[in-house]
Amino acid sequence: MNMDILLPISICVILPVAIVLIKALAKVNADNRRSQVLIKAIEADNSIDADRLAEAMRAPQKSAQEVLYGRLLRGCIFTFIGVALLLAAICASASGIPFEDDPVCVPTVFGGMSLAIGAAYLVVFFVSRRQISDQPK
Repeated sequence: MNMDILLPISICVILPVAIVLIKALAKVNADNRRSQVLIKAIEADNSIDADRLAEAMRAPQKSAQEVLYGRLLRGCIFTFIGVALLLAAICASASGIPFEDDPVCVPTVFGGMSLAIGAAYLVVFFVSRRQISDQPK
């Protein structure tokens, strides 16, 4: 087998599969540990409140504010990356490079996608913020 094709295959196929597998195994392992602790606590003492212990052992949940600020952060990151790539493409285009060449075409495509994703996150942030502030406390 040719070595030139082995590297792209390993990067595009094996690496993403390995990352997903590692994340899934880590989640299963954490769930198993929580359940083992819960089982041991129930076996050790019958007077323990199993529902409260199960609630305490549950994975931590993010608050609405944390989710909201995460969306704002991702929106700003994607938007700024998109703007930077589009500015790089404009500068390359202004220097006389035709649009079909890689220094202009590639940053334009990826910059446009990144800008669209960032704008979507920012829209969701502002809509969610308004809905959270309208909720009765």
